[in-house]
Amino acid sequence: MSTSSRIRRIGWFAALAVCTALYLLLHLRVMAVHGEVVRAERSIVRLEQEKILLETEFETRASLLQLAAWNRVDFGYSAPTAAQFLDHHRDLAEFGSPRAPGAPEPIRVARADGDAPAYPKLVSPLTGRPIDPALLEPESARRENLAAAGARGGAMRVPLGAVIGNAAP
Repeated sequence: MSTSSRIRRIGWFAALAVCTALYLLLHLRVMAVHGEVVRAERSIVRLEQEKILLETEFETRASLLQLAAWNRVDFGYSAPTAAQFLDHHRDLAEFGSPRAPGAPEPIRVARADGDAPAYPKLVSPLTGRPIDPALLEPESARRENLAAAGARGGAMRVPLGAVIGNAAP
């Protein structure tokens, strides 16, 4: 191999090494600029969120001022004082007054007599027909099913026939 070709080969390797070094420096610089851009974008997002928060607070305070102005002019409400609070519910009962003449009677809860059934006849919400009493479990059996279901950790079986009745598909 001649010296000129050897020098040419060394020159190419040197040029390749210089280009690789310049590429690495350029790549590092691009990554640094990219990091700065990401930090700037995060700062912009943070500042936008802060701006939205401040706008909301400003609008809220403006609304409060408007409500306070309306209260002064139109309503005249004031904050309760300590003397307006009651210590016991009996104190509240003292504010009551007897019923006025002609006032309606208070609503009272009805109670079934001993021979009347405890509950009215159940009606299916799907069909509108009465539910067959044979499909309903007695209270004692239902309690036993609930206790057994709780002991097993499962759910109680619900008879769907009681709800659906003889509904046709």
